[in-house]
Amino acid sequence: MLATALLNYGIELNLCEITTIGSGLINHTWKINFQNKNYILQRINSDVFKYPQHIDDNILLLSNYLKMYSPEYLFVSPIQSLKGDSMVFLEGFGFFRLFPFIESSITYTATENTKQSYEAAKQFGKFTRMLSGLPTNKLKIVISDFHNLSLRYAQFMEAIKKGNKERSIIAKEMISYLLAQKQILEDYEGLIHQNIFTKRVTHYDTKISNVLFNENDEGICVIDLDTIMPGYFISDVGDMIRTYVCPVTEEEKDTSKILIREAHFEAIVNGYLSEMRDELNDREIKYFVYAGKFMIYMQAIRFLTDYLNNDIYYGAKYETHNLVRANNQMELLKALIEKEILLNNIVINTLENNPRIGSAISY
Repeated sequence: MLATALLNYGIELNLCEITTIGSGLINHTWKINFQNKNYILQRINSDVFKYPQHIDDNILLLSNYLKMYSPEYLFVSPIQSLKGDSMVFLEGFGFFRLFPFIESSITYTATENTKQSYEAAKQFGKFTRMLSGLPTNKLKIVISDFHNLSLRYAQFMEAIKKGNKERSIIAKEMISYLLAQKQILEDYEGLIHQNIFTKRVTHYDTKISNVLFNENDEGICVIDLDTIMPGYFISDVGDMIRTYVCPVTEEEKDTSKILIREAHFEAIVNGYLSEMRDELNDREIKYFVYAGKFMIYMQAIRFLTDYLNNDIYYGAKYETHNLVRANNQMELLKALIEKEILLNNIVINTLENNPRIGSAISY
């Protein structure tokens, strides 16, 4: 498989050094060293991305736009194959892409300090800001209803009704708690109905591993653009809150390690708003903390839905893998709700005390 994919780019497998990289749950990624040059090879999961060509179309659209309006920005585009294609299709294996490896760049799987959280948030904010003039209706939808909480909740309810009954009994307390947090869904539906949020170019996967850093922990650019679509800021900010403020990942079984690091939250606020304050309106900023609740809640019910459905989406390395993930996110949601007032005050104080970001808002 890899040999055939690489030959499309003039790379011979027997002359390569190959390393599996990344911690993503969807695509497969390898680092390729060939003739003293490094590349990133990625296989697109066509079970998740039903129309890989839409990903390619979006990346080309963004690349052309940024070349015109922000030519100084490092935008990592796929390398063309020997036939001039930016994606290669292999029968039985799907689509592959090759990217240049950005030398001297560093990636992290978790935030190790507040500077990293600040720089990552700033990079994602900068990315959205630079693309603010691009009409979102030109973007293709690569995953329909990806962050549609109404749909995810409906899928959750269906899994409770029709899923694995033995697993439903095991997850009974978790199901009850998540059903009791339905206000998060109701808030989302009210916000969408009232058009509180503006649709913008949205990354949809803002974990720290999707930012390249230099050796000084300064952000270089964002990567992994497969999920770029029109969306709302709560998706990007929410996923940063979900994955930066907690010192452990969603894989952690020991729930005593799950907590909210206020300093990292403040770093997200400062970093993101340093780029996006003039783009977001005051009504949107009021929902900065809600963005975290929105994403953590949605991820909890998605993991639990998959557990009840016998792990058909995310897969599982062991019997209770998705149950552990769901419980992890549920505990994180509890921790965030417990500190919600404090976190809202951090947003207000950041706006009051940072002249680069702008005036304060009132809740």
